[in-house]
Amino acid sequence: MLIAIGAAVRLGVAGLGRAARMFFTVLGLSPALLRRFRLVSDQIFFVGNLSLVIIAVSGLFVGFVLGLQGYYTLNRYGSEQALGLLVALSLVRELGPVITALLFAGRAGTSLTAEIGLMKAGEQLTAMEMMAVNPLQRVIAPRFWAGVVAMPVLAAIFSAVGILGGYLVGVQLIGVDAGAFWSQMQGGVDVRADVINGVIKSFIFGIAVTFIALYQGFEAKPTPEGVSRATTRTVVIASLAVLGLDFLLTALMFS
Repeated sequence: MLIAIGAAVRLGVAGLGRAARMFFTVLGLSPALLRRFRLVSDQIFFVGNLSLVIIAVSGLFVGFVLGLQGYYTLNRYGSEQALGLLVALSLVRELGPVITALLFAGRAGTSLTAEIGLMKAGEQLTAMEMMAVNPLQRVIAPRFWAGVVAMPVLAAIFSAVGILGGYLVGVQLIGVDAGAFWSQMQGGVDVRADVINGVIKSFIFGIAVTFIALYQGFEAKPTPEGVSRATTRTVVIASLAVLGLDFLLTALMFS
């Protein structure tokens, strides 16, 4: 048992070391992308634009649910006029960045892992090295920065559509006063304390989720089974990382 525990710890520490080395290598190679920004823009379309539908639809339904549940809760205390503030703070502070990151991991993260894993299985990465092309600079770095750029934008869209969904349910369906809905939101949501902190959260989530997806694909075994296991690990590890980081960031930002 002690041998098994020691082996697991050693493998875990070695994996963290390889991940850290790869992360800082990608950061060091990133300035060269300024000369070929088209590589990044193409990947932004792949991981961002193609994820827009699921983000927008999910945000709309989350807004619907927040509008209903928020009204039922606030109505007990005669505070249903604060529904707009409740919906906006819930989305901007927590639900927007977190749910967007989880959806991003399930849609774009798995695609990145499978793509890199299949490139490794097909020996395309090895062929790049044989042609003196660094695969970290040509393949990994553009996808990494595309995910970092796309995540805050997707989180903002999720929050905006969610607020619209809360408005449709609370004002149009239930009958909350529209003026009170928007005025309470405008007076209670602070740009620095709420909106900027939400953007910081989504930016950090983008770094974590995208790098985990790329690392799992880069380290996957070059077999169909290895690629499928790497894709599964991407969803599991990225989801747990997002939830853990959300707790730490919330404790630091709103303590």
